[in-house]
Amino acid sequence: MLRTFQSRALILCLILVAGLSVLSWRLIQIQLVERNRYAESAKKTYRRLEKLPALRGMIVDRNEEVVAKSFPVSSLMVDKDHLLDPKVVARGLAYEEASKQPGWAELDEDARRKRVNATRGEILRRDSEQAIVQKHLAYAISVLARPLGMRREDLRAAIENSRGKYFAIAKDLPGDVADRLREAIESSGIEGFDWQNSLKRWYPAPTMATHLIGFTGEREEKNDEGKPVPKMVGVFGVESTMESYLSGRDGWREHRRDVRGMLIPGDAGSLMPPRPGLNVQLTLDMGVQAIVEEEIDAAMKEYQGQKAAVVIMDPKTGGILAMASRPHFDLNRREHIAETGFNFALQAIYEPGSTFKIVSSSGALNENLVTPQTTIFCHNGLYEEGPIKVPDHHPYGSLTVEGILQKSSNIGAYKLARQLGMDRFYQYVSRFGFGKKTGIQLLGESGGLVRNSGNPVDFSRASYGYAVSVTPLQVARAYCAIANGGELLRPRIVNALVANDGTEVERFPPEVLGRVMRPDTAKKMRAALEKVVEKQGTAPLAAVPGYRVAGKTGTAKKHNPNGRGYLDGRYTVSFAGMMPADDPAFVAVVVIDDPQTTKVSRYGGTIAAPAFGKMAARIATAMNLKPTEPVPATARSTEAP
Repeated sequence: MLRTFQSRALILCLILVAGLSVLSWRLIQIQLVERNRYAESAKKTYRRLEKLPALRGMIVDRNEEVVAKSFPVSSLMVDKDHLLDPKVVARGLAYEEASKQPGWAELDEDARRKRVNATRGEILRRDSEQAIVQKHLAYAISVLARPLGMRREDLRAAIENSRGKYFAIAKDLPGDVADRLREAIESSGIEGFDWQNSLKRWYPAPTMATHLIGFTGEREEKNDEGKPVPKMVGVFGVESTMESYLSGRDGWREHRRDVRGMLIPGDAGSLMPPRPGLNVQLTLDMGVQAIVEEEIDAAMKEYQGQKAAVVIMDPKTGGILAMASRPHFDLNRREHIAETGFNFALQAIYEPGSTFKIVSSSGALNENLVTPQTTIFCHNGLYEEGPIKVPDHHPYGSLTVEGILQKSSNIGAYKLARQLGMDRFYQYVSRFGFGKKTGIQLLGESGGLVRNSGNPVDFSRASYGYAVSVTPLQVARAYCAIANGGELLRPRIVNALVANDGTEVERFPPEVLGRVMRPDTAKKMRAALEKVVEKQGTAPLAAVPGYRVAGKTGTAKKHNPNGRGYLDGRYTVSFAGMMPADDPAFVAVVVIDDPQTTKVSRYGGTIAAPAFGKMAARIATAMNLKPTEPVPATARSTEAP
């Protein structure tokens, strides 16, 4: 009997010891192991962090003209967890009642808080939970409706009919409107409303350089209370590629709560100021860009083009002075982006046609196989050898190398390429940068399509711009190599990163990727391309009175996207030019896809060349280029007085 009692007592003691040991271990775990987690949890209970968004850096052009900037906005949020909690909203009603009692104005903050808390207790004892919530909602609506510019019934419906528990009742409020609402909320003591601070991106010239500048969007993040807050991020163009520099670092302000979970008026807690983003200075010249935008729109209208692109580059630095693609969109509205967001200038690939003849001609000159005056027999319009068949648009007999470019002879270009040989020809294609991305600081660039198949027919067609695919940007860069003395440059769109105080943080210098040809070869090519713009050439409409212009036309049949072969009567027309020819200040490429006009023949020389000529004349004025030639009397007589 005694032994049984002792056994039971021992078991009971062991159970008590085990239970107390577990409890002790749990206390140790809470105090030592998990103290940080519980401290953070308690901290969240008695504080709220208000996000202070960093001001996103501006984007400016080379002349400091602003093309993208941000300004702070606020959204008034409804928090139904608080708005429908009678213990929370009772304080708002208490504030209303207490503030109407005699002597309120003479009380200090501590005395006011005590009176509000006492009145809150009375309300909770006096009224039902549902009555408290409804009275407070009516009170809040009476305070907010007028500053929000809403009718009371509309505001009530917006709050009551929303299925969300945390949502915006007014978005993107400018500072003055938000300040009036903040003051109304604070002075009335209403509860259940919160603020989200954010930024609004604004583009002063929203239809210019749209594909290059790009735009921002919102990414949803969670704050320390688990509520969704918007974060501005770049999603397209320079806004996207320079995101890490533009975005800055968000800050925060801490608001403390009392034991009842109410915000303590006048107690701001700790503060982490936001750090603004850096300003991005582009190589873009918005004056030149405006000219390009106007002229490409005029050309699209006149020639009924379906798509188009213009690229203007500084051949000495690789800087993009202007870039426009059609169709385009409004950066502030961003409507129909799926149809208009395609950047034709660096994403579209097309067979370039005769603008590609610079490869065989410059290669042959650079290898000393020919001189500009070397004569080439062009077979009177048709060259045939086995499976190879090269036609010309006009029967030519013998042409000089300069004449091959001037008349745009396919046969002449092929015979120059044949002197180079297939392997060496494709080496020059690669030297010019075709078949690979240029490395511009924009996403989505196409590398084009160049393939040395070893097939003689493909080789013959590539010599005059078929069986290869390029982008307008690649063509512009290739012609820059001729303009600058033979160097291949990486296209640049960013000049520098600049802090808000004007300090230059980083500069992006020109980058030479390789040498395409000798300087003397480039000079010979410029002279040869000048003849293209003469009356006997294919592009007299590209001429600009008072300046020597060099360039090349391109006309290529459109490939059938649904099968093999080409579409009848459908073309991609282009012109690549530079001015002044002896020392070019800019290179311009104009590409118009599938013009439908019947007013003129659909060639590069009749559509793209005159568009270039009009742009170039205006750009020369904008850049203050000195005339290099006497202006003919006929040209002077047509000028406006």
